[in-house]
Amino acid sequence: MRLAVLGAGAVGPAAAAIAVSRGHSVALWSPRGGGTHGIGATLRVEGIIAGTARVDVAVDVSRALWQAEAVLVSVPPHALGPVLRRVAPMLHDGVPVLLAPSHSLAPLLLDRLLASLGRQAPIGAMATPPLLAVREAPDAVRIVALREGVEIAAVPAAAAPGLARLAADLFGLSFRPLPDAIGAALANHEAVLQAALAIGNATRIEGAEPWDMHARLTPAICRLAERLDAERLHLAHSLGHAITPLPTALSRAHGLEEAPLSRLAAALAAQGPAPGPLGLDATHLAESVTYGLALWLRLAEARGLAMPLTAAAVAVLEALWGSALVGDDLLEGLDMAQLPALMRDGHPR
Repeated sequence: MRLAVLGAGAVGPAAAAIAVSRGHSVALWSPRGGGTHGIGATLRVEGIIAGTARVDVAVDVSRALWQAEAVLVSVPPHALGPVLRRVAPMLHDGVPVLLAPSHSLAPLLLDRLLASLGRQAPIGAMATPPLLAVREAPDAVRIVALREGVEIAAVPAAAAPGLARLAADLFGLSFRPLPDAIGAALANHEAVLQAALAIGNATRIEGAEPWDMHARLTPAICRLAERLDAERLHLAHSLGHAITPLPTALSRAHGLEEAPLSRLAAALAAQGPAPGPLGLDATHLAESVTYGLALWLRLAEARGLAMPLTAAAVAVLEALWGSALVGDDLLEGLDMAQLPALMRDGHPR
């Protein structure tokens, strides 16, 4: 299969390397160009797999999409909207698109863009990337871990099992289909953890003090995260989704025995440092607040459901950072009243 990978941070090149190791051919494109600078005909791969992967670096996105039989999009949340708007006119009818990960309700944005062009394609929404990776050098990537059982939803909803099989073929991992893309948006347990840590460590962040997020998972921060997570789980239940609680998700992601969050904290800290952000840059909160907590509040409001602690957390973070954090560009043109039908069928053609 020929795969187009859009996004060249760490996950995109690592996913490309995994796909190549399984016999697929890959074209790699960087929205700003910097991610592919230094990559020649091959990408050096370290970590779980080691060697070289032959990739076609595409200077222009149209070249990356040429003859692609599947597309993987892996870019930061603030870049996802612009990338989807840019590439939608170039996507071929019927070619599946995987968002790894999906942010907010991005699959519906892409579906609306395609519908306006009279086109249709199954769009997969992964709750998390299928792997953990870091860029070691301009031409090298280290694959730290592979994630089994990644949750994946789709627009239209019925396409999820087929897209799970496609992703398994591309990356050699198991994927778990979800009923709809709301499930993928609610499965982002990291948003809860990052918000709680940011509130408890605002002065460290503002003072650019080096700090370890796992070491700062104190009992108080764990209690705050658990209370926020309880509201997320309640919202999911009200929408018909059974999602994984924060402690279970963390234990699975890090290969640890399941335990209460306060006990997991010590085990996470023992695995090695997880550097926290330095400086009050709102960008690092976008995934947690803009495309996480704030989205959940909109879904809850549409259901008439109160999430008081989540609302308070968003308000406190906006006050601390001195900027609005709720401007979700991925919801552009979305009619919340039509959300169930759009989740099921996509936009009308």
